[in-house]
Amino acid sequence: MGYNFGGGFGGGNMQQLMRQAQKMQEEMRRIREEIDSTEYTSTVGGGMVEITILGNRTVKGIKIKKEVVDPDDVEMLEDLITSATNDCLKKISDDERAKLPNMGM
Repeated sequence: MGYNFGGGFGGGNMQQLMRQAQKMQEEMRRIREEIDSTEYTSTVGGGMVEITILGNRTVKGIKIKKEVVDPDDVEMLEDLITSATNDCLKKISDDERAKLPNMGM
């Protein structure tokens, strides 16, 4: 009266689960690389300041129109740069949440 438990803890099923997990990891890695190389751009102040940041949070470029450069109002320029930067970072985070829901971002 021997009992056959099919190779212990479901040997074939475990291998299938491992393959599925590996495929998921590869897909997550591919999506992460795609996001990291994507350019996210934000323009504020009616086009006065434009910032481009890569998905890996590397600033790629900042464009500032001459008209917004006022030595007597540096705070406005700082605010525009801050606003554009934060908007780009939000776009990246939103994209991560949408494409990588299992990463808890």
